[in-house]
Amino acid sequence: MSNLRGTAFEVRPLTAALGAEIHGLRLESVTDEEFAELRRLLLEHLVLFIPDQEGWSPEARTAFGRRLGELEVHPYLPHLDGHPEIQIIDSEQDGKIPIWHTDMTYAPNPPIGSILQIVRSPGTGGDTMWSNQYLAYEALSAPLRELLDGLTAVHAIHIPGLDSRAEHPVVRVHPETGRRSLFVNRAHTSHIVQLSRNESDALLQYLAEFSTSPQFTCRYRWRQGDVAIWDNRVTQHYAVDDYQQRRTGLRVVVLGDTPTGNEARWPRYEPKPGERYAPARINAKESY
Repeated sequence: MSNLRGTAFEVRPLTAALGAEIHGLRLESVTDEEFAELRRLLLEHLVLFIPDQEGWSPEARTAFGRRLGELEVHPYLPHLDGHPEIQIIDSEQDGKIPIWHTDMTYAPNPPIGSILQIVRSPGTGGDTMWSNQYLAYEALSAPLRELLDGLTAVHAIHIPGLDSRAEHPVVRVHPETGRRSLFVNRAHTSHIVQLSRNESDALLQYLAEFSTSPQFTCRYRWRQGDVAIWDNRVTQHYAVDDYQQRRTGLRVVVLGDTPTGNEARWPRYEPKPGERYAPARINAKESY
């Protein structure tokens, strides 16, 4: 049980890596004390699940999100009528893209977090997984951590209506906890700026596999009305495409800050005369 005065909800950790269910809380009428405790728990567990929140009104949903920060109006996702900040995620309308990713790292200021509610569940399948990027970084050997702390990477997306790229540290420092975490992902990280194409591809492939190893993850089975809140700065997530019935969700995204870490320790890689250097184009959207 949470012991902060003014809160009486129960916290049930999902795994040792990350994730916790919160019981006895109504997001429709969350108090200041409850919100403060939720924010503390989010920094501790990285993703929070609040079951059975049917009836959460659009007004209360956006008000809750604004307590975390400014809300995003997504460039291509449909939104709830009259509420452009509430995105509709629909498995039958381009909403099924199973790949490990961190949302919108191709932006100069990626979101700090997301709030997603499943409003129509397929009944079977359709789980989402999250991975703790603190633990992934901390589990690497000291020499590899030292190398990664001096590198930056380009993140990009190239799809109709959205063409964006940004350069971020491969290891970012969380602005609230001060802890370091990996900050690369399969969906949006194009290449490491200081390495050759072959070196970059090999290292990113290794980091993508290692950072989503089972020991760093939790998996959540959705029920209709469930809500997830996650820290986008230090997690990746993966929407498992193992269902056939329609699934829909409502999502609010909190706009972000500038990822910070060590300055690059080496200059940008310059191809040798005659060397072809063409990082792969990134075309993935985002899933839930």
